[in-house]
Amino acid sequence: MLKVKTSALLAAGLVVMMSSTAFAADGKALYTAKGCTACHGADAKSPIMPAYPKIAGQSKEYVAQQMKDIKSGARNNGQTAAMKGIMAGVSEDEITALAEYLSGL
Repeated sequence: MLKVKTSALLAAGLVVMMSSTAFAADGKALYTAKGCTACHGADAKSPIMPAYPKIAGQSKEYVAQQMKDIKSGARNNGQTAAMKGIMAGVSEDEITALAEYLSGL
């Protein structure tokens, strides 16, 4: 009986861990959930203002670095003030997932 309970607990723990990992890995869902569509457009290439960048198709390394630099404050020009608050709520894994998604558009 103890073996069954232990297996059930381990399985439940794996489901929880996999759910959060799966969400973090889903860049498309994150793009919407984090509000990126509001400024960069649903397709990431139709920003609401000309000064906002088109980010679809950029290399994943470039996009990830820009997000990290905005989050850390290393980049603080242009429209980065608006992005700083958003990036505060984006984890490293989410940055990676977003960059991978955007680079594939």
